Amino acid sequence: MLRQKAVEVTTVTAEIHELAKEMLETMHVEGGVGLAAEQVGRTERMFIVDIPVDSDVGDDGVRENPAVDMPLVFINPKITGHTDDVQIGPEGCLSFPDIFANVERWYEVDAQYIDLDGFPKTIHAKGLLARAIQHELDHLNGILLVDRMSHVKKVALSGKLKRLVKETKKAL
Repeated sequence: MLRQKAVEVTTVTAEIHELAKEMLETMHVEGGVGLAAEQVGRTERMFIVDIPVDSDVGDDGVRENPAVDMPLVFINPKITGHTDDVQIGPEGCLSFPDIFANVERWYEVDAQYIDLDGFPKTIHAKGLLARAIQHELDHLNGILLVDRMSHVKKVALSGKLKRLVKETKKAL
């Protein structure tokens, strides 16, 4: 399922509202900052992001997205622009517990999406919020954290990755 491309949401329904609520609860229980529908076995093109205020700071200690109210629900999102500046930093994924890798992402992105009220929205995001948007959008396109890792990192984590595959197959 994680490799499938998500399906556009045509109407924001009560079911979509319930899915967003359940995803937010799941994400908070697992200690994440973002979660895509595919990660909970659904195919809707949506994800949620909730960056803690104390994590929304740059290297200078200044808040990067002070005007953004969390949590955010992104329905049918797409990146519409980005800066040339990139950030390389550690990324984890709730689909790959206890696995982290340095991933290069744009430092700032502009995105369009539909909110839970069914209205089109735009956002300009920096830092961790921009990273989370890009990471979750990757999920909607069937791209996983392991696809963004260097070959050397994959080799170093091969034992953990094989164990995860084995545990997942056993759980199914």
